[in-house]
Amino acid sequence: MAGVFQFSVVVPHESRGLLWRDGKLIKVLGPGRFSAFDPGKRLSVQVHKVVRSAFSFESYLAIKASNSALAAEHFERVSTEPDVFALVTLDGSPAHIIGPNAQCVYWKSVSHIEVEHFSTRNSLALSDAVVARLPLGLPMISAVQGLPRAAYHRYDVAEFQQGLLFIDGAFAKVLAPGSYHYWNGHRKVDVHCVDMRETALEVTAQEILTKDRIGIRVTLTAFLRCTDAKAYWLSSADPAQAIYKLIQFAIREAVASRTLDEILAARGQLDADVRAYVTEKARSFAVEIGSIGVKDIILPGDIRELINKVVEAERVAKANLIRRQEETAAMRSLLNTASLMRDNPMAVKLKELEALEKLVSQVGTITLHSGEGQVFDGLLNRLFQLKDSPKAD
Repeated sequence: MAGVFQFSVVVPHESRGLLWRDGKLIKVLGPGRFSAFDPGKRLSVQVHKVVRSAFSFESYLAIKASNSALAAEHFERVSTEPDVFALVTLDGSPAHIIGPNAQCVYWKSVSHIEVEHFSTRNSLALSDAVVARLPLGLPMISAVQGLPRAAYHRYDVAEFQQGLLFIDGAFAKVLAPGSYHYWNGHRKVDVHCVDMRETALEVTAQEILTKDRIGIRVTLTAFLRCTDAKAYWLSSADPAQAIYKLIQFAIREAVASRTLDEILAARGQLDADVRAYVTEKARSFAVEIGSIGVKDIILPGDIRELINKVVEAERVAKANLIRRQEETAAMRSLLNTASLMRDNPMAVKLKELEALEKLVSQVGTITLHSGEGQVFDGLLNRLFQLKDSPKAD
C-alpha cells in the first residue's frame, strides 16, 4: 500500500529538479533519486538542465514569489538599462549578449557566471579590445521578441572611400577608411560609403533636334569626382542620376543652338560648352567635373546617305584634280625634252642609245652572221673594213 502513495523521481547529474507541493516551490533537488510519501499526490517535479543554461524569466518570477530564498540561491538575474548591453560569460566563455531593457536568468548551481556591462550613452562604437572578446555570431537576447539578431554590426570603409555614419537617421560624422563596429540595439545605425575616386559616366544617345531641324543622337563620356562625401550624399536622393540628367540637359542645349554643319565642323567646341554648363551646376552636388568628350554623333539614315554622297563627290573631284595636275606636269616635261632634243643632236643620239639599251635588255640571245663560208676571222675583217671604208660622196 505504501508503494501506491510513494512519489519517486530520478534527477540526472547535469540537471536539477524543482519540487513543488500544491503549486509552491519547496526544494531544489540535486542529482540522484528522490522519494517521498505522497498519499494525496500533491508533489510534482520539474527537471531542468543547469550546465551553462538560461532559465525562463517568467518562471523565475513565479519561483521568486513562491520562495525568494531558493530563487536567490540557485538563479542569477541579469538586467540591463535602456542604453546598456551586458556580456554574460559562463565558465569563462562568452555565452550571450543581453540587449538594452532586457531581462535574463541563469542557473548558478553548477556554472560560474560573470556579467560585464557596456554603456552606449556616449558612443555606440565598440573598441577593438571589446570586439576581440566578442565573437561576431554571439547571440543577443533582446527585449523585443522576434528573430534572433547579431549583437553588433561591422562596417568596412575602403581606402578610396569615405563613410557617412547615421544614427537614428541623423548624420553623425564622416568615417575615414577602416573597419568599424557598432552595437545593434535600441538605436538604428547606418553607414553609407561614398567613392572618392574619379569615375567615368557614360551618357547614352538621346534624340535632339539641331538648329536646322535635323534629328541627331549624341553620346558622350564625362569624368567626375566627389569632393565632399557629406555634401554629395545629402544633396540629392540620387546624386549620380542627378548629374546624369544635368549632362543630358547640357547636350540638348548645346546641340539645339547649332546647325548640323557647325556641330560636325567643331565637335571640340561642343565638348567645351557642355563642360562649362555642367561644371557650374555640379558644384551644388559637391562634384568636380573633369574632361567631357563626345563619343558619337549618330545621324538619320537619309542624312547620312546625303553626307556620304557629298564626301564621295569631293573625293572624286579631288582625285580628278590631282590626275589633271599630273598629266599637265608630264606634258610639260615632254615639251621640255622635245625642245632640248631639237637644239642638240647629241641628245637625240643619247635618247636612241637609251632606247636601244632597253630593247637589248629584253633580248636573251644575239646571233651574228658574217656571210656564207666565212668564220669568225672573216667576221672581224668585215667589221674592220666597215670601219675604214671611205664615205660616199
